[in-house]
Amino acid sequence: MPGSLNIVVGITGGIAAYKAVGLVRALVLAGHDVHVIPTESALRFIGLPTFEAISRNPVHTDLYEGVSEVRHVAIGQAADLIIVAPATANSIAKLAAGIADDLLGNSILASRAPLVIAPAMHTEMWQHPATVANIATLQARGVVVVGPAEGRLTGADSGPGRMSEPDDIVEAAMLTVQPRDLTGRSIVISAGGTREALDPVRFIGNRSSGRQGVALAEVAVARGASVTLIAANLEVAAPASVTVRQVSSAAELKSVVDEAARGADVVIMAAAVADYRPEDVAPSKIKKDQQGDELSLRLVKNPDILAGLAATNRADRVVIGFAAETETDREEFLRLGREKIARKGCDYLVLNRVGWSEGFATDGNSIVVLDRAGDIVSEASGSKASVAGHILDLLV
Repeated sequence: MPGSLNIVVGITGGIAAYKAVGLVRALVLAGHDVHVIPTESALRFIGLPTFEAISRNPVHTDLYEGVSEVRHVAIGQAADLIIVAPATANSIAKLAAGIADDLLGNSILASRAPLVIAPAMHTEMWQHPATVANIATLQARGVVVVGPAEGRLTGADSGPGRMSEPDDIVEAAMLTVQPRDLTGRSIVISAGGTREALDPVRFIGNRSSGRQGVALAEVAVARGASVTLIAANLEVAAPASVTVRQVSSAAELKSVVDEAARGADVVIMAAAVADYRPEDVAPSKIKKDQQGDELSLRLVKNPDILAGLAATNRADRVVIGFAAETETDREEFLRLGREKIARKGCDYLVLNRVGWSEGFATDGNSIVVLDRAGDIVSEASGSKASVAGHILDLLV
C-alpha cells in the first residue's frame, strides 16, 4: 500500500458533509497529510474549526487569499490524491464543465493527481439525465466514482443517493494511487467457497464470502496486473476489470485453475476448498420422510488443488496458498501453518485465523505469511484491501 500521501479533501454543500469529518479523520489516522477545502456551502453544514482540528492543517476557502504564493494553483499541484466527498449534483456539474469559480475548482483543475468523488444527493437528482451525463463525462476522463449507496436520505426519502461510508471511500481512493509494479504480470486468483452437492437442492459448503480474494483481484489490477478471478459462489461483486470464471465445486475449481494457471506468472489460491465431497449425489431431493430419524453420508476426499499446483510448478511461477485456522494460540497456529506448507510445497502460505466472528464474511483480516522454509515473511492486519496489498508486496 502507498505510504504517506498529500491528500486534498474537497467538501461540498450537502447534508452528508458531516460524514466527511470521519473521512478526514480516517485519512489522518492512516498517516496522510490532509488538506481540506470546503466550499462556502459546505461551511453552512460543518464549521471551519472542525475541519482544522480533524485535519491538523489550516483550512483555506477563499480563492483570492494567498495570491502571492499562488495558492489556488499550488494546493492542486502538490496533491498526490484529491477526494471530493460529498460531491453534490451541482459540484459534479461544475467538475464536468471545468468550472473553477472557487478554491476547490481551481485546485482540481491545477492538479494531475487522481480524482475520486463520492456523490450524495436525492434519488431524483442522481437519476436526472444531466447528472447521469455528467458522471459519464467524468468517468471517461478517469475520475473514480464511489457510490452512491442506497438507503435513508434526508427526511423520509430513501433510495440511491446516500454517500458511501468513509471507510469505503478511503479503500477505493487508495486503489487509485497503487504503484504500477505488477504491470505485465498475469495473476490467477481463486476466491469464495466451494459447494459439494448432496442432491439438486442441498450442498456441503463453508462460510467464505470471497471478500479477500476479490480484494486481491482489485489491488492486483490497480497495480497493473492482468487478473483472472476464479469465483466459487461469491457473496460480493467481482471487479469489472478482471476476467471472471465461475465455478461451484472443488472438482470444477481444479479443472479451471489447472487450465488458467498454465500461462500465469502467479497463482493465489484464496478460495476455501472443501476437503471432502459426498460419494454419491442423489438425482432428486432427499426426502426426510423416506430417511427416518437419521441420514448417513459417505464422504470421499477431494483432490488437493494447491499441492497439485506446487508439484507441477515452473521455476518462473509463484504459487501462494491460504490456510484458515481456528487455533488461538500463536505458537500452535504457526506450527499448523509450517506443517501445512511443508505438505503443500507452495512458495508462500497465508495463514489467517477464522472463527464465528472473524475471518469469514468480515471486512477485515489478520494474516501471517510463511515462506517454504516456514519463516515468517510478512504480517498484516486491517481491511482486506490493505491485507491484499501486503500479500502482493511479496511478488515485487
